[in-house]
Amino acid sequence: MSADIILQARNLKKYYGKGETQVHALDGVDLEIEAGKFVAIIGTSGSGKSTLLNMLGGLDNPTSGTVTIGNTELSGLQEEQLTVFRRRCIGFIFQNYNLIPTLNVWENIVFPIAMDRQKPDQKFIEEVVGLLGLEQKIHSLPNNLSGGQQQRVAIARALASKPHIVLADEPTGNLDSKTSGDVIRLLQMTSRKFHQTIIMITHNPEIAQLTDQTIRIEDGRIVS
Repeated sequence: MSADIILQARNLKKYYGKGETQVHALDGVDLEIEAGKFVAIIGTSGSGKSTLLNMLGGLDNPTSGTVTIGNTELSGLQEEQLTVFRRRCIGFIFQNYNLIPTLNVWENIVFPIAMDRQKPDQKFIEEVVGLLGLEQKIHSLPNNLSGGQQQRVAIARALASKPHIVLADEPTGNLDSKTSGDVIRLLQMTSRKFHQTIIMITHNPEIAQLTDQTIRIEDGRIVS
């Protein structure tokens, strides 16, 4: 893999079922993503984009094919090694935020780092929190935040461990158009400022246009 390619998928397939009812969720996907790029994966519902994101993040195993992040091929890792690799090298931003309701904003942000028994880089995280406009909310519980604020906390948590790659699954899916625009601009800004590689699923072509690169997937295959 060349130095500027951070993620590579080769002939990635994910099949469900057997015989005539078999579903080809992914049907031979080849993909290369450069470090520091903000990439959108677009496609209609059922096109395979969520399946692809799960494979790239090591959340699910492909039927065949490989995913390599940096110099690490995910299929070569044992389950425990994969869990640690995900925690250290991949940040996830989920559509439903996945915040822990009993932890305040700061505790939610540093939680994955604490799980890894690592020391958070306080100065870096404070910079991220400031960039996302969360300074006044760090002691608040998630249920006292708006949807847009909760999504910002999820972004801060994804960035906090300085992962190689951030994977975002429809991060604006539950937000109004103004807040959606704010969230995408924040992702653009963090991508550039911290040289983060961000791969985002969206069904919204207007949002996809704000990224560095757009990949369209239909029927489990990349079409453009």
